[in-house]
Amino acid sequence: MLTYTLRRLLLAIPTLLLISLAIFLLVDLAPGSPASEIPLTVPPEVKAKILEAMGVNQPVWVRYVLWLKQFFVVEPLVGWDSLFGTHYSEGMQRIISYQSRAPVFTTIGQRIPQTLTVIGSAYAIGILIALPIGIYSAYRQYSWFDQLGTFIAMVGYSVPTFFTGVLLIVIFSVNLGWFPSIYDTTLKVVDWASFWKQVHQMALPVTVLALFNAAEISRYTRSSMLENLSQDYVRTARAKGMTERTVVLKHVLRNSLIPVVTIIALGMPTIFGGAIITEQVFKVNGIGAALIGAIHGNDLPMVQTLTFIFATLIVLFNLVADVLYGFLDPRIRYD
Repeated sequence: MLTYTLRRLLLAIPTLLLISLAIFLLVDLAPGSPASEIPLTVPPEVKAKILEAMGVNQPVWVRYVLWLKQFFVVEPLVGWDSLFGTHYSEGMQRIISYQSRAPVFTTIGQRIPQTLTVIGSAYAIGILIALPIGIYSAYRQYSWFDQLGTFIAMVGYSVPTFFTGVLLIVIFSVNLGWFPSIYDTTLKVVDWASFWKQVHQMALPVTVLALFNAAEISRYTRSSMLENLSQDYVRTARAKGMTERTVVLKHVLRNSLIPVVTIIALGMPTIFGGAIITEQVFKVNGIGAALIGAIHGNDLPMVQTLTFIFATLIVLFNLVADVLYGFLDPRIRYD
């Protein structure tokens, strides 16, 4: 297993280099220019200095090397420099956002706590809801619970999140006034009162995303459980006198989790990537909102950096899923 993991990590290096080159060229050579965002009233000589400071006048390969170099330099996020005692050395080159003129990683450090709080909580709650529903629906196939779970899953997966979000805002914020419709990103949790206020404002966006995630994962869990419940080893385990709890939870569930682990692992990067639509609906100042703002403002360094981070997370969690296969199914060996 260790040899396989090291081999995959080494293979990921050229893969990520090719991905980084593709991302950089696609974004950099796309129509539009940072110069279009500079007001027309700016004198030409000032505009030239601004473009020179941005580095857009350098050759493409120079800009790519300088951009890629930043990922191999440890750049502390907001508050991390005082925690780990790291500081930027004088003259250290950093990826600078065209819009904010601040380091890209600083902006990401400011946005990612909001994304991890909302999106991460929704994903965890969705998994905790989906697995029991999928298991019991498969065990009680065609029962009223299975029919209800299938209906809710189909609705949750087919209805877009922007519609669900607006619907919950109209019902619970406008009509009933139970929850706020706008997420307050300036709120800091320092005591129990602020903690419950944070939970209160997270209720609607977390519900929207948890419903969507639970609908997808529960369907995969149910389908995989049904496939394994009809296998010969299940009849053999029951013939040996094992309890239904042992047969279902120890044998069937373990074999059924392989495709479910794939879905969960591949969905993990979305926690860091944010939910673009939901963040826009509830005004969550997260990574998804930063990506949309960067695209609208032709902020190429921000778009390139965020896209490459998402690609890196996908490659990483693909490896995590493959490693977990070996723990779930002893028949799988990486020799």
